Amino acid sequence: MGGGGGAPPFPGPPSPSRSPGGLQPCFSTSTMDETADEPPTSAVLLDNCHFSQVIFNDVEKFYVPGADVTCYYTLTQNIIPRGKDWVGIFRVGWKTTREYYTFMWAPLPDDVHSDTAVQQQIQFKAYYLPKDDEYYQFCYIDQDGVVRGASVPFQFRAETEDDILVVTTQGEVEEIELQNKNLRKENEELKASCASLQKQNMDLQEDLKKTQELQNSLESLRSNTETLELELNSLKKENKRLKELDDGREAEVHQLKEQIQNVTSDKERVETVLKTALDHMDQLQSQVLSYEKEVENLSHIDHDKTEQLESLKEENRQLRMTRTQQQQNRDLMKELEEQKRLFQILQAKKNEADEENQKLRKENDRLLRHLSQARELSPFSVVSQAQAPIQAPEVGGLLFGNPYCATGTNVGAEAADILSIRKCPMCDEAFPEDIETSQYEAHVQSHLLECPLCSETFEKSNKQVFEDHIFCHGLE
Repeated sequence: MGGGGGAPPFPGPPSPSRSPGGLQPCFSTSTMDETADEPPTSAVLLDNCHFSQVIFNDVEKFYVPGADVTCYYTLTQNIIPRGKDWVGIFRVGWKTTREYYTFMWAPLPDDVHSDTAVQQQIQFKAYYLPKDDEYYQFCYIDQDGVVRGASVPFQFRAETEDDILVVTTQGEVEEIELQNKNLRKENEELKASCASLQKQNMDLQEDLKKTQELQNSLESLRSNTETLELELNSLKKENKRLKELDDGREAEVHQLKEQIQNVTSDKERVETVLKTALDHMDQLQSQVLSYEKEVENLSHIDHDKTEQLESLKEENRQLRMTRTQQQQNRDLMKELEEQKRLFQILQAKKNEADEENQKLRKENDRLLRHLSQARELSPFSVVSQAQAPIQAPEVGGLLFGNPYCATGTNVGAEAADILSIRKCPMCDEAFPEDIETSQYEAHVQSHLLECPLCSETFEKSNKQVFEDHIFCHGLE
C-alpha cells in the first residue's frame, strides 16, 4: 500500500501537540550538529510551498502502534539539501510548520549537488509517535522553514478486516442482498428505538427538572423547619418564662405543648417527604445515565451498520457491472451462432451451385465435341442433311439451356442447325450463316458472368446468385 509524495496538506483541525517532552528524537542518522531543541519553522502560506521537490515513497496506509516507523523519501534534482533540513510528522489539517507532532533531522546525502534523484530514509522511534488513530503525514521542511514535500495521509492503528477485499459468488450475493434488506429494516428499527430513547431522555430531563424544583422546595422547607425550630426554642423559653411568671396558666401551656407537637410532627413529615424525594431523584439520575449509555451504544451500532451498507452497495455495483458484461458476451455468442448458421446455409447453396456447374461443364464439353465433329463434315453433306426434319431442342439437365446448339437425332442435323440457323439461347437473336463461331460464342458469353475463382458461369439476370457465390468464397 505504498503512496507517492507531492500531495498538499489535507484539510482538518490543526494539532498543536508535541512529542513527549516537546523535544525531537535523537535517533536520526544525520551527521550534523543536533544540539538544537527546536527545528527551523515559519508561517509561510501553503500556496507558496513546493510539495513536489521531495517525494515520499512506500507510505503505508496504517502503521502498527508501538513499532518503529521508517520513512522513505526521494530528493529530486530540484532541491539542494542543507544542514538544518528536517522531516516531521504532522496531523492532517496543519496550517504552519510549527504544528509538527515530532521530527527528525534529515541526513545529508553524500553528493549534495547531485543532478539525479537521491533515495533517503529516516527511522522514527515508537516512543515518540502518536498514540491516537487520527490521520498524519510526513513533511520535508528545509532550514528556512518552507515545506518541500508532503506524503499521503496515514494512521497509527492495526489493519482491520474491513480493509480486505471479499469476492463473493452469485448465491452469496443474493444472501448479502437479503442481509442488506434485513440490515436496512434493522436500521429503521434502531432509528425508531433511538428516537424513542431520545424522547424518553427528554422526559427524564423534564422529570429531573421537576425533581430539581422539588429539591429547591425541600431546601425551602428545611429553611422553614430551621425557622420553626428557632421559634420552638423561642416558645420553650417563653413557656419557661410564663411558668415562672404564672404557674396558673396550665391551659395555655397545654395549648403551647400541642402547638409544639404539631410543629414537630410537621417537621418529621417534611423530613420524610424530603428523604423520599432525594431517593427518587437518585433513581432518576441513574436511569438517565443508563439511557445515555444505551443511546450511545445504539449510535455506534447504527454507524457500523451504515458502513456495512455502503460496502454492500459498492459490491452490488461491481456485481451489476459483471452481470452486464456477461449479458453482452451472451449476445455476442448468439450473434456468432447466427453468423455460423448463415454461413452453413450459404455453404449448402454453394455446394448445390457447384454440383449444377459440374453438370453444365459436362454438357458444355459434350456440345463442344459435337461442334467439332460438325466442322469436320463436308459442305455438301451439311446442305443435304439440313433439309432433314429438326427435332425440338431438349434442355436436359442444363440450367440455362444449350448455348451452342440443339440436340438432334444425328450429328449432321446438329451441324446443319448451327451453320444455317444460329440463334442466341439467351436473347433469341439470329445470326447469318457466314458468321464465325468465335463471334457467336463471344455473344453468348456476354450474357454470362464467370466466377474468377472457380470459373463457374452464371446468367447476368441472376446477379444476386453470382454475388452470393462470390461471398461464399470469401467465407472459405
